[in-house]
Amino acid sequence: MRADRLLALLLLLQNRGRMTAPELADELEVSVRTVYRDVDALAASGVPVYAERGPAGGFRLMDGYRTRLTGLTDDEADSLALAGMPAAAADLGLGAELVTAQLKLGAALPAGLGERSRRIQERFLLDAEGWFRAADPAPLLPVVADAVWRRRVLRAHYRRWGGEVHRELHPLGLVLKAGNWYLVAAADGTVRTYRVSRFLDVTAEDGDEPSERPAGFDLAAYWQAASQDLQARVLRGTARVRVSPAGLGLLPALFGAAGTRAVEAAGEPDADGRRVVDLDVEALPVAVSDLLRLGLEAEVLGPPELRAELARTVTGLAQRYA
Repeated sequence: MRADRLLALLLLLQNRGRMTAPELADELEVSVRTVYRDVDALAASGVPVYAERGPAGGFRLMDGYRTRLTGLTDDEADSLALAGMPAAAADLGLGAELVTAQLKLGAALPAGLGERSRRIQERFLLDAEGWFRAADPAPLLPVVADAVWRRRVLRAHYRRWGGEVHRELHPLGLVLKAGNWYLVAAADGTVRTYRVSRFLDVTAEDGDEPSERPAGFDLAAYWQAASQDLQARVLRGTARVRVSPAGLGLLPALFGAAGTRAVEAAGEPDADGRRVVDLDVEALPVAVSDLLRLGLEAEVLGPPELRAELARTVTGLAQRYA
């Protein structure tokens, strides 16, 4: 809405001082021509905004002018919980509200504190996505998020390993993990986790009865326990591996926490500088694929079945590329 944009423009000038038309257009995601029209509208309404000509010019407010229109709407207040994650706010449909809320807060702060806040925003950024992979698209996220917020039962068509299922879900919360969104919901009396990108269709039920929520349910505590349980189920065994100094350095990047633990407990280096580590790995086919990424920087010493499967795989690759 234009009224929201005019307020955002006013707060930008109040918070940052002089700004050029292209800078304002970039911040507001409009054309430069629209910025000029909006500035004229502000001036016509009595806001003391004026233009400074020349290479260092731009628009600014009269010295000492401050607007008091800094109250937050409901959506703007909701968006502040995502203040460090603008991409997540945008995913949930709160991107514009977050920008406006931050501008309003900046306008309400004393000059010194406002400058400190702007400095933090300029110099610190949280990026929740993992390296070298894009998050799965989740077009139904806004519907799911609305159901979480309004405590509405979801009728969901979900794709999982082995087929598709239909579920009646009682949403409990959303979690952003490595760039992907997960819905925590109760289904058939059990709390489960669903990857939002795998929903094929969701419909929120309307009505006076809210969805059920277990007494005392703690989303953060549930997620921590569920993550630990998943890790315990996924990591099926331990591989003993002799790694070069370069291979040792690769372990945390390739194997995450398991690689870090292996490095911390690594044995003493031999004459060639290689160390023996015990590395938590997944089931045999996954472990083979993961360990092959270390190339010649590692030699698997055991267990015997893992070493044998690696030898068979490497021999087959050598024959294929011979």
